Amino acid sequence: MSVKTQISIPLVKSLLEAVCDPEIPCLTIEDLGVLREVWLRDETLVIVITPTYSGCPAMNTIEEDIRAVLHANAVENYTIETQLAPAWTTDWLSDQGRQKLLDSGIAPPAQSTSDKRAFNSGRVNVACPQCKSSNTERVSEFGSTACKALYRCLDCLEPFDYFKCL
Repeated sequence: MSVKTQISIPLVKSLLEAVCDPEIPCLTIEDLGVLREVWLRDETLVIVITPTYSGCPAMNTIEEDIRAVLHANAVENYTIETQLAPAWTTDWLSDQGRQKLLDSGIAPPAQSTSDKRAFNSGRVNVACPQCKSSNTERVSEFGSTACKALYRCLDCLEPFDYFKCL
């Protein structure tokens, strides 16, 4: 689909909403809130994305995946813009994304970024995604990716990642 054939913004947006996060593939960039906007500027499709944090190594892969989806669907005239402000927050994570994390054994972040104890090494009450117990402890500030911390459930003894509240 080239710009010469009328671009359907909803169609392009639905194609992009299916692009998965390379570090947490159970989530899409829509689930994460990384996909901010899709619109037309003159005859150019503008795709706006926001990284989960400055220097996120997944952003290059996300851009490549966006280009691949657009190319596969014959979308030719586009630009991908990275928007840093406002900064991404876990508040942008969709309810569906939170459920996908739980279903994958990853504890989702607190509902609001107003609880900043996680930044100050304070205890954050994180429920185990396996048995739902809140009798858990943080093992490491960093889990399988920088945006996750490693926890252990003291009841079922299972280790799990917690998606940090940002």
